[in-house]
Amino acid sequence: MPHNSRMLHAFLFSTCRLSLFAWALVFLAAMFPQSALAQQKWPLRAVRIIVVYPSGGLSDDTARAIADRLGARLQVPVLIENRAGGGGSVGIAVVAKAPPDGHTLAFSAISPLSLNPHLANVSYDPLRDIAPVVGVMQTPVVVVGTPAFRGASFQDLLAAARQAPGSMRWGSSGLATVGHMVMEHVRLAGRVDITHIPYKGGGQQLSDALAGHFEILSTNVAATQLQHIRSGKFKALAVGSPERLPVLPQVPTLAELGFAQANLTSQFGIFAPGGTPEWIVNRVNVEINAVLRTAEFRERVLASNNIPIGGTAAEFARLIQQDSERNRGLIKAAGIKAE
Repeated sequence: MPHNSRMLHAFLFSTCRLSLFAWALVFLAAMFPQSALAQQKWPLRAVRIIVVYPSGGLSDDTARAIADRLGARLQVPVLIENRAGGGGSVGIAVVAKAPPDGHTLAFSAISPLSLNPHLANVSYDPLRDIAPVVGVMQTPVVVVGTPAFRGASFQDLLAAARQAPGSMRWGSSGLATVGHMVMEHVRLAGRVDITHIPYKGGGQQLSDALAGHFEILSTNVAATQLQHIRSGKFKALAVGSPERLPVLPQVPTLAELGFAQANLTSQFGIFAPGGTPEWIVNRVNVEINAVLRTAEFRERVLASNNIPIGGTAAEFARLIQQDSERNRGLIKAAGIKAE
């Protein structure tokens, strides 16, 4: 074969091989757009966690503890930004509009997704615009009798409500809060007439409860409430919790009392914007689970009478969906309307 022909043949063969190689790369990129190499590119900068509640409370403290430990694991700053309002809906709306790149997350109860949309027009679609990442903790609910309550037990509460319908006034931290949902489940299942006294937050509610402005209070278990129980100002009647609380071993759960649907807790977790790539959601899930498993963090959560959760993103999403369906049914049955 002439020399020029051999050179042409070699050139064409080489070009063909390069073309095939290029097409192979295109094919692999199409098949695996989020390759292992791409997954190493998160985070690219600081991560922001939107806490949907004011600073200084238990939720804020827990989120900051997560941020500190997560930042150490990721080797980037993890910053906290408080965006309170609308029962958590304001902060969730901020995250819903954020770029879905894993650099903006939320720490929130599940109620802005499973409860608020059933009562008010929110600016986000709870299914499309927010991606559940991981459950962080459950906060038990305690039902107490205030100085205005003359009974000594949950059975006394039911008896008084039956004897004088509407006479039992039950305070909660607001319309459609977990404390309100507990009351509505008790009212419907117990077939009793109870008057709901909704507050906007816990400060004035607690002051009025101590002053005996109503008989019953449902609230998250916290140090202040426990102090008033120990001092005798409040009578602990029941708890919403998977099991009795070590700090209140003598107080039955609502499930034990025959009110399984009322045996609710506040559920908190981490969320991402809808459309965040699955591999980023899974990566955040892995990192947060690692934080939750540390002895230091678990002890911190348990010391505040909360219960660590953890688990997969799919499990957390199912929990939210189940809660949403339960709330939809209760709101319809109880005739709850937005204020």
